[in-house]
Parts: sequence; structure tokens; C-alpha cells
Amino acid sequence: MSVSKLAGLVGDVADFRANIWRRTPAILRPEVAFEPPLTVADIDDVLAFGALQAGYVGVQRADKVITPEAYCSSRTFNGTVHHDFADGGKIRDLVRDGGTLVLRGLEQWHAATASLTSALTSELGLRADAALIITPPGRQGLRVHRDDADVFVVQLNGSKNWRVHAGPTDEDWIPGLTEDDGLPLLSEVLRTGEVLYVPRGFAHYATGERGLSVHLSLAVREVGGVHLYEALQQALLEGYRIESRPVDDDALLARAAGMLAHLKDRLSALSPHDVVALARTAMLADVTSHTSPGLNELAAALDEPAADRVQAEVA
Repeated sequence: MSVSKLAGLVGDVADFRANIWRRTPAILRPEVAFEPPLTVADIDDVLAFGALQAGYVGVQRADKVITPEAYCSSRTFNGTVHHDFADGGKIRDLVRDGGTLVLRGLEQWHAATASLTSALTSELGLRADAALIITPPGRQGLRVHRDDADVFVVQLNGSKNWRVHAGPTDEDWIPGLTEDDGLPLLSEVLRTGEVLYVPRGFAHYATGERGLSVHLSLAVREVGGVHLYEALQQALLEGYRIESRPVDDDALLARAAGMLAHLKDRLSALSPHDVVALARTAMLADVTSHTSPGLNELAAALDEPAADRVQAEVA
């Protein structure tokens, strides 16, 4: 029987879904400590080799803009200069000077994290992705902002002071920086081993507390109005051939009538639940796949004696 990754984050899943999910921020303390997919030492090893590029790495501060040139360097191999590679030495100096290191898209380049986000995606039926944020004490990486995702913050090292404000009052909200309304729903220090849940769109910001704050951010993505529109458009046109060139007005009108009849039939068969399900399925289709090239199996097969290979092929 597989172990629920969501239970590892929230404890009692039924209680979490009934009372917390998309309702209120909360600090969660599961009885069994969450097993992180990576450590600070793992990050040191990754950055020491400088193989990550700027899209996966960022350094930010709430009080100033830090451009990629400040934490990246060029590398030359095979006679070609390649730019925007993360520079461990520059990153170290920026973090010591108050910068927050952000490692994005962990599920795209770290196997254990990919396994975690894949399990969460399967459990929730929603796309999950991951980032790692490292902040020195007394520093803030980003001013108050809203995320277009439900976020689980797993504190891996040190502690961080969080303030979470109310969610949007209507549908016309925009992710990104926003104003501090001065009335937080939650204002607490998140300590190593604890998990903070921030509902989608709830404004928040955090400041490093004690030690080097390291937290894993697991974002659960939900569809929006654009996704519903695209899913409905796709569903309505399913099975209808649109690549036609009517030769005269009568044929053109007949084609338009046929299209309207098809759309009416398709529309009458769809429910709101169907459209949401189709939109979520389309979002899941965009999840990065990790397909092995099978080199290990190929090597093993090629190492077999020729007689064994022939016998296997005959069988």
C-alpha cells in the first residue's frame, strides 16, 4: 500500500480537506516528520558544478533588483561560450549579503523531488511543482504578494517568520506583488519540520528568523477562466472536420448550419463538471515527463552473448 504524500504534509487528510483546504492558512505539524527529497548538502553539490542555468536559479531581495549577471557566469566547453550558468561563488556572496536564493522547477531536474510532485499530482488530480528557497536571517526575498497556486511550505532548516493575509475578494485578482492590508490572518514563525499551508491567492510574505532558512515550496496549480475556455472550445469541436473549402454560398451556409448543429449537440451533452475535468486534464498533460532513454537496458542487451540474443529473439 502506497503512503500518501499529502498525509505526510497535513496529517489528517479528511480534516484538512474539510476545514483548511482553500479556506484558511494554517501551520501543520504532522505526527510523522515529512521526509524531504533533498538536503542543503545536496544543493551545495548541485551548485558547486554550476550546471544549472538562470531559468532554474534566481537570487532576489525585497529591497533591490538582482539581475542574472550578478549570480551567473559564462562557461566554455567544446570551443563554444555558453552564458547564464549559475555560479556557486557569486551565489554564496549574494546570500551572505542578504539575498534569497530561489531554485525553481526542481521536479524537472531532481529525481527525488520529481517523484514527490508526481505523487502529489496523482493524489490531488492537480499539477504540483516545487521550488527551494534559502534566506539568511532578518532578510526578505519578496514583498507581500499573491501566488496563483495553493502552496505547502516545508521548513527544512532554520526558521522563518510568515504573515499571511486574506485572499482575493473577487475573481479579478492578479498574481504578483500586492498591498499589505495590515491585518494578517496568520503571523507565526515556521520552524524546522513544520509545514505552512497558504491557500491560492492569499497575500503573504516572510522574513528569515533564526539560522539559514531553507524551505521547500510545493505549489499545487488550479485551472482558471482561460483554461476553461480552451477546454470548452476543444470539446465543442471534437469530432468535427473544419478543414473544408465550400465552393459557393449555398455550400458555405450548409457548412455553417452543420457546424451549429454539431456545436449544439456537443454543448447539450456537456456539464460544468465536464468542462472543469477537461481543463484539469489538459493542464496535467503539460506536466514534464521523465522518459528514460533506456541506455542501461541497451547496454545489458548488447553485452549478452550473441547466441543468447538469437535464442531470445527466436523465442
